[in-house]
Amino acid sequence: MSTDNFSRRGLIQTAAVVPLSAVRGTAANSAVTVGLIGAGGRGTLDANHLVKHTGARLVAVCDLFEQKLVAAKKSIPAGEFRTYTNYKELLASDVDAVIIATPVFLHPEHLEAAVKAGKHIYIEKPAGADVEGCKRVMRAADSADRRLNITFGFQQRYGPGYKKAYQLVSSGGIGRLRVAHAHFIKGAVNENEAQQPKPVTEMDRIRNWKYWTDTFGDFIVETYCHSIDALNWFCGGHPRSAYGIGGRIATRRGDMRDHSTVTFNYDGNVQATLTGTQLCPMYYRDVNETFVGSTSVVETAREYWKHYKDRKDVLEEREPQDITINAIQDFVQRIKDGKPENVGVRGAESTLTAILARTSMDLKREVTWEELMR
Repeated sequence: MSTDNFSRRGLIQTAAVVPLSAVRGTAANSAVTVGLIGAGGRGTLDANHLVKHTGARLVAVCDLFEQKLVAAKKSIPAGEFRTYTNYKELLASDVDAVIIATPVFLHPEHLEAAVKAGKHIYIEKPAGADVEGCKRVMRAADSADRRLNITFGFQQRYGPGYKKAYQLVSSGGIGRLRVAHAHFIKGAVNENEAQQPKPVTEMDRIRNWKYWTDTFGDFIVETYCHSIDALNWFCGGHPRSAYGIGGRIATRRGDMRDHSTVTFNYDGNVQATLTGTQLCPMYYRDVNETFVGSTSVVETAREYWKHYKDRKDVLEEREPQDITINAIQDFVQRIKDGKPENVGVRGAESTLTAILARTSMDLKREVTWEELMR
């Protein structure tokens, strides 16, 4: 099954498997009600942005662990909200939308259930930890009611600077795109952590999901996927193939690589290289993308974008706020305006691009998109 079968037909023309009556409509002058599924660090951050910057109401929070629910009540300034330990009970409630911020390997199950419940969905990246999970996400997104919003937490897509940079590149403003490069370099390795046995029970997998490839996806899938999504965006779609190398130098826990370098081959004879590592000192961070054209160069990051027009002519603009806020604001506004966006297939394709790179490193050779999808 090729993703082209999904992406080439408009989702708006897809026959919905969810009854129209199941989708909760929201009047323009009423507050959107939202439930959070997954009250860990990322989920509570998203919920804080929602409460502080959108006018939506957080009315329900779900997490398997009671201590997370207690912490959420202290950290999210939302007043009183209902709490659940079973996500299906939250989905059965009357919330208009859900934020899904659960372990990566559970994303396909949770998105599929939210689609069937007729909820608008903001789901954290990536789509899943493996190919089949991503295909499950694509099937669910492809079947969703036309009025549902399905948004992935690929924040670059909603940052004002990224939008300006993309418009410049896609309109030929830097000439012909020749090559691209992405850095995701940060410090995140604690060499003193001891190895633990691989989880056996489902609860152990959930508690320790951040340390194992089959639950986390490896860093290239869970973390560097932001950079990969930006490469796909500016290069016009997923690559034809990837070749990567990587390994473990300092990581002790789990089975994941702490560094990787991958070259992606896109249509139009465009190559893009990703360098990702967790090995730097904790204070150091270098996360950006560079797009080299025949006449000028564009650099993008979460905090700024630059257009190198000439040696001494550089335009730089700073982002006015965390672009995650932009992403969540846009999500809520689309619900209010009745202008849905369904990027489930696109989000899965960016995740699959990361899995393509991971597979190449596993096999120690170039891997094509068609081979991956088989």
